[in-house]
Amino acid sequence: MIAVFVILAFVVYLSFFFPMEPKEKKEEEKSAKYSMQMKKLWQIAQTSMKERKPFRAEKALLTILKFDEKNAAAYNRLGILYAKSQKYDEAVECFEIAQSLDNNPASIHNVGLIYLEIGEYEKASMAFEQAIELEGDVPARFIALAKAQEKLGNYRRAVEALENAYELDPNVSVLRQILAIYESTNDAEAVNATAARIEEQIARDTLARRKKAAKKTVRASKAAKPEKPVKPVAKTPAKPSKVRTLRRKV
Repeated sequence: MIAVFVILAFVVYLSFFFPMEPKEKKEEEKSAKYSMQMKKLWQIAQTSMKERKPFRAEKALLTILKFDEKNAAAYNRLGILYAKSQKYDEAVECFEIAQSLDNNPASIHNVGLIYLEIGEYEKASMAFEQAIELEGDVPARFIALAKAQEKLGNYRRAVEALENAYELDPNVSVLRQILAIYESTNDAEAVNATAARIEEQIARDTLARRKKAAKKTVRASKAAKPEKPVKPVAKTPAKPSKVRTLRRKV
């Protein structure tokens, strides 16, 4: 009985002088530590990819996926890494997993680029069309679709895709791609019309650059021009009133 009483007293003593940390606090500390580790791994992966250290980047990304197997962004990055290393099967697998986790048009577009690279033009075209359905305001999607359609010999559809890209972002490079397709099909009328459009676009771009440069020059001159000092206004002596003048005369 005395032994039980001593044990209980000891437990009370421990709980009073050495209280246990709340469970929520431990979980918060664990979560903060986990976030820091993941952030560090992402930094390693991004830095390694920029510095062209694929093995180090791959190790960091695989470690991220070890802790978070549903991280679509990590799969996407890993797919890009494999694609640059020409590991196309692994790249496609990573992009497809990323797309299944997060219906991201970028992942689908990346799959299309891999298929385009390995000569699977039909699959590439389907991937680009699917990406356009999800995000139809990105010119690069239409330009990639045009490349796939041109490889398939569908020149009309390729031109349509490029026209959509030009509508989103009018620039000479897209028009030159259209011109190259018309030249390959020996369409003289379309070649002349497209060449005229190129000249017009170059003129518009030149005018826009000149206006931008002029505005920049005006802003620079205003910033460099010193402000004129404000001259103090001299006080004119007040004229004596008629009443005061009459008083002086009297």
